[in-house]
Amino acid sequence: MNFFRSTLPILITAILVACIPPQDNSIGSTNMSQKIELNPSQSRESILLNKGWSYLEQATDSEGLKSIPSGEWESINLPHTWNALDATDNNPGYRRDAGWYRKIISVPLIDKRWMLYFEGVNISSKVYVNGREAGGHIGGYVGFEVDVTSYLIPFKTNEILVWVDNSVNPNIIPSQKSDFFIFGGITRDVWLKSIPQVSLGTLHVSTPSVSNESATTNLNFDISNWGDGKMEVKALVQLIDPQGVMVSEFDKAIVLNPGQAVVNLDLPELQNPMLWSPASPNLYTLHVSLDGEGVSDDISEKIGYRWFEFKEHGPFFLNGERLLLRGTHRHEGWAGLGNALPDSLHRKDIEMIKEMGANFVRLAHYPQDPEIYRACDELGLLVWDELPWCRGGMGGNEWQANTERLFREQIAQNYNHPSIILWSVGNELYWQPDFEGGGDIEKLKAYVTHLNDLAHELDPYRLTTMRKFYDGAEITDVFSPSIWAGWYSGVYKTFQTAIEKANKKYKHFFHMEYGGSSHVGRHTENPITGEGFVKEDEWDEKPNMINIKKVSASGDWSESYIVDLFDWHLKVSESADWLTGNAQWAFKDFGTPLRPENAIPYINQKGLVDREGNPKDAYYVFKSYWTTDPSFCYIESHTWKERFGKVDEVKQISVFSNCEEVELIHNGTSLGKRTRDIQDYPAAGFHWDVTFKEGENNLVAKGYADNKQITEDTHSVRYIIGKPGNPHDVKLSSETLPGGNIMVKAIVVDKAGELCPDYNKRVYFDINGPGSLLKYQGTPTGSDVIEFASGKASIEFIPGDNGITTIEARTQDFKGSYLRIQTP
Repeated sequence: MNFFRSTLPILITAILVACIPPQDNSIGSTNMSQKIELNPSQSRESILLNKGWSYLEQATDSEGLKSIPSGEWESINLPHTWNALDATDNNPGYRRDAGWYRKIISVPLIDKRWMLYFEGVNISSKVYVNGREAGGHIGGYVGFEVDVTSYLIPFKTNEILVWVDNSVNPNIIPSQKSDFFIFGGITRDVWLKSIPQVSLGTLHVSTPSVSNESATTNLNFDISNWGDGKMEVKALVQLIDPQGVMVSEFDKAIVLNPGQAVVNLDLPELQNPMLWSPASPNLYTLHVSLDGEGVSDDISEKIGYRWFEFKEHGPFFLNGERLLLRGTHRHEGWAGLGNALPDSLHRKDIEMIKEMGANFVRLAHYPQDPEIYRACDELGLLVWDELPWCRGGMGGNEWQANTERLFREQIAQNYNHPSIILWSVGNELYWQPDFEGGGDIEKLKAYVTHLNDLAHELDPYRLTTMRKFYDGAEITDVFSPSIWAGWYSGVYKTFQTAIEKANKKYKHFFHMEYGGSSHVGRHTENPITGEGFVKEDEWDEKPNMINIKKVSASGDWSESYIVDLFDWHLKVSESADWLTGNAQWAFKDFGTPLRPENAIPYINQKGLVDREGNPKDAYYVFKSYWTTDPSFCYIESHTWKERFGKVDEVKQISVFSNCEEVELIHNGTSLGKRTRDIQDYPAAGFHWDVTFKEGENNLVAKGYADNKQITEDTHSVRYIIGKPGNPHDVKLSSETLPGGNIMVKAIVVDKAGELCPDYNKRVYFDINGPGSLLKYQGTPTGSDVIEFASGKASIEFIPGDNGITTIEARTQDFKGSYLRIQTP
């Protein structure tokens, strides 16, 4: 078999989720018990235990807990992190320490095994049941199971205590030097599982050969017999296609001794399989049941058939057809929640990525919540799944043992997902070693080789990859160098030259990470050009052109520049028939301890959406290139509502759209239709020269297909004739939002009271009186310390009791503008 032609291996963990609807367990005291009730008709069940926990923010040991008053515990629900707000507040650092979680349950007397399953705990943990240590785990981002059968007492209240620690520990990846927060807590769902005494365990499903005509399927699973007697059972295997038709069924008699037995089975060859792809994410259902005297168990899971190939120095093929990989990256995180997200928000991210037209996502820089993989399987996104070896070099025996074990667990847990095509051994792994000698290149190469071989041993049907360890570039099957044309180095119009050079150098080149930061609402009439030049003063008759050496440091972080950069990158990549593909960094703004001086402190603002999932202008650029349905138009930019210029000065207006034709109408006058042409930069040909009139200007963009209008967008711009004045004051105003909160807006104005669009310095919001400011969210309207965006800044105010509240906006230049709000 061609080493770079890979088919799908599948692991099915024996968890049949049959959830009992959770009770309302918001606890007012720490001894409220959740009564576990089982359905007698089910052989196994998984009960979600997210409600009704208590949390103690103290790093005491288990003995010290006995002296802690019950009033010290806080009532919470899971998922939970103690770093939801302190990671993005205005103080350097965030809590890296231990804490405790407590849950009380009562269970019935049944002849089954009880297992606690944690989807993810950051970053080390110990689990106690009724005062005895039952298990634990070292390392975050992967799930683990604790057998608590012998610790639970039927019909009694059972206390579950979980000690969690995210202290800095160089022996556990990722490194402290990583460019993201290492949140602490029980950050994912927790389940209590009941399983039979004779039960199915881990199920591996491999598809060694897949084509349009046929597919082979191999099953390897274990059966646990917790009893002490020999018995005979029958395993029944059923394969059901995406339309609900059973396409394969057979059974096998198995003799079980006490302990564990391993079973290997081949399914009959599947004819004309319905293949899985981003365009048609067809999922089969594999059902395995176990029957015998007094024995009953069953599991089911979704699987997919597909094969893929990375051509040498060429494109990517899926199911025999070339597929340009159009991707982005995803960190776990949400404003106000840290990384402790409910499944609905995990899925929302993937839905938005899919709606943008992407067919690929790199999960950065760690395995993510199980809901992410389910969503990628169901919606159709190919996945790069990454070991959290991010920076820090390598350590000694303890570090290596932890790292290898986490990689084994990651591959085992995610083995079943048809969306995953690549196992990544790490990112920037040689940077800033945490240990003496940890940056030794030969040792690093040897360990990367070990992980690469391990991945192929555990999963011979997927490929390996990594990013930015140049000395080991030939070790993994696929490699990504670092190319940030127009941001950290060079200019964006060198992008094509850079990727062509990389494609010749690396046998299987796949470009991860490009883009740059943008501050929502910040725009400029004079963005840095694709050659790296910017006008020193655009109002001069013959302005000087200044060469910007490094945009990330010297640029203005405007949405205007980033739109231009992405537009150019997409023009190049969409036209390169030899290209594997690439992935923009990153889908959403995310928190980082390494960027305190960003426009929003401690936020990496390279996202296409903000931390609440609100699209920036750049989101629509990608959508215009990558989607065909639904049709849309987006006039750049809805957050650019005031523009300055000279009389009769021509301004270029771009419309990002996936339509065949777009017409732009200015103040009721058509400026003509344009036909889509991605070689016509910018905006694939959808750009017009517009001469604004002083005052309000109304724009309408109409999208057409087959000469019929199918969509439109509208936007209004107030045009001010003349050069912006010098900043003189900060004016505050307020607007009541749906739901009762109040948006406080700060605008920098000149002496005439007109907006100063070039003022982008930092503003500090403060409050005195009832109510509070929505802060530490890391969003454009949820940060009390933030840079102005073209002279504007906002923060949300949450009214409190009756009274007058004073909200103040301070800057280095203007010391005390304030607004008084009367709350009824």
